[in-house]
Amino acid sequence: MENFWDSSIWGFIILMGMILGSLLIANALRKSIPWLKSSLIPSSVLAGTMLLIVAAIYRAITGNLFFESEVLFAGKGFVYLEMLTYHCLALGFIAGALKSTGEKLTKQRVGEVINTGVTTVSTYLLQGAIGLGITLIVALVIPGFFKAAGVLLPFGYGQGSGQAMNYGMIYEGMGFEGGKSFGLTVAALGFLCASFGGVIHLNIMKRKGKLPQQQQSDEEIIHEEDIQSKNEIPMQESVDKLTIQIALVAVAYLIAYLIMLGLGTLLPGMRNVIYGFNFLLGVLAAVVVKMVLKLLKRIGWMKKEHTNNFLLTRVSNFFYDIMVVAGIGAIRLDMLEKYWGILLILGAAGLVFTYAYNRLVAKALFKNYTEEQFLAMYGMLSGTASTGIILLREVDSEFKTPAADNLVYQNFPAIILGFPMMFLATLAPDKPILTLIIFIVFFLVLNVYLFRGFLFRKRIKAQPQEEQPTSEE
Repeated sequence: MENFWDSSIWGFIILMGMILGSLLIANALRKSIPWLKSSLIPSSVLAGTMLLIVAAIYRAITGNLFFESEVLFAGKGFVYLEMLTYHCLALGFIAGALKSTGEKLTKQRVGEVINTGVTTVSTYLLQGAIGLGITLIVALVIPGFFKAAGVLLPFGYGQGSGQAMNYGMIYEGMGFEGGKSFGLTVAALGFLCASFGGVIHLNIMKRKGKLPQQQQSDEEIIHEEDIQSKNEIPMQESVDKLTIQIALVAVAYLIAYLIMLGLGTLLPGMRNVIYGFNFLLGVLAAVVVKMVLKLLKRIGWMKKEHTNNFLLTRVSNFFYDIMVVAGIGAIRLDMLEKYWGILLILGAAGLVFTYAYNRLVAKALFKNYTEEQFLAMYGMLSGTASTGIILLREVDSEFKTPAADNLVYQNFPAIILGFPMMFLATLAPDKPILTLIIFIVFFLVLNVYLFRGFLFRKRIKAQPQEEQPTSEE
């Protein structure tokens, strides 16, 4: 029988208090220290780093692991952190997928959205090929090193700490000791590269006089129509409107769990991989929930809209903030002592190739808003979508260009095109060379499609024209 004063009762609550308290402190530091604010490091990244520093100091003084303290966390601190990182990724995706998208896109905008989605997947493939190539070379120098470790680069940089930990966990089951901490560290390096790389680029723009004079203020103006649309349930009834949004997210995640449970029972050998796709199955469950809500409204059982985009965005951002803090805090520094050199090489390569490739694509395909598209994509593909938005605000504070919308709508083509890569990642430990070849070929195919207009236009221009008959003939 548990007593209310036992650490097992309070461990998770204490950890949540530390996570949210560190977010408050980090946010206050960013607002009060000018150089920290100008670095564009997200408060969540700073908060997670603070937890990591506290854990390192505690270990240096006591020789014990901070998050394994029996007094504070009942020895389950790392379990709680990893659990939060794992679940918050899916919950954030579900909240985003539940939002309604009523805007119709023009033919040109559809093309730009598809190009953005293809760029996203192409960057994943480039990061995967570079990362896998590096760790294959490392495995030749260090016998016994996990060859597929570099595949965590696109999951850490391109998709953030949640996916990096998911695949790190899958790789731990395949023999990669410390795989979760390796993936989480790659994700943390991605956040730093997104922030500092973006700052360097913005300073270059400033020197060239390309940076807008009027910067986005900390106070964002929100209009009433942004908070609530017509024909929605009121903010406060017998059940609060925010509670309704959270309930819908929870129901969708429950459906996703039942799907994973069924698939795991049918395919027990694939159970680890199936549960690693909790975020994707969560999105599919959210689509089902949206379809049910539309059906109920169509047959008259529901009169008003129950989803609210403003509140769902807040819910999604809450889960992502928790995910980032918990993900960085969950890094086991003691398990990475022999990997630091490899991690720094992977981090530097991820920075250089992500920056160069997205710069090339933005210049070639988004000529009307090159800088805006580049900063949004570079921030997203080395950090998260919120990092991309932070960088975008520096050059497009009112989101007058379509760059912000591209980040939202590109998810659908990116999921469809990127889905095979998620299975390839599980093939990499057994067939690393084959996986590398597939990454490269898939990358080339997507880029032929991406630059189709540019490539085929040049070919047409290069064709010789037929000779015209002269007057003498």
